[in-house]
Amino acid sequence: MKNTFLIFLLVVVVGAPAAYAHHSMAMFDASKSVTIEGTVKSFKWTSPHAFIEVTVPYKSGPVDWSVEMGGGGVTTLLQAGWTPTTVKFGDKVKVTCHPLRNGDAGCNFQTVTLPDGKVMRLGAGAGGGNDANP
Repeated sequence: MKNTFLIFLLVVVVGAPAAYAHHSMAMFDASKSVTIEGTVKSFKWTSPHAFIEVTVPYKSGPVDWSVEMGGGGVTTLLQAGWTPTTVKFGDKVKVTCHPLRNGDAGCNFQTVTLPDGKVMRLGAGAGGGNDANP
């Protein structure tokens, strides 16, 4: 019994920081927001994090941005009114997000404006995920 408790304690002490680090958003600068406009390259409907890949045109050439959609994955998306086809390949979208601290083309999702003008969000107060006037 004593060995079982020691093994459990070891798993908690070693495993908890790793689990916490997985959900860290420290790589994103939450004090800043950027807005990118481009074409959806893909929508990865996955857990624990969904992603929207957006190709953004620049004078120097197109850049693919990876937009991470926070924790909770598919369950969070469904609760906020999303479906696997909310964003589709070829959609022209506007995404507001917290950029990566290192300046790479990636960010943490805040909102996306769909081709029909509908604004989609995540989390508490998302109002079903939709809002025509952000």
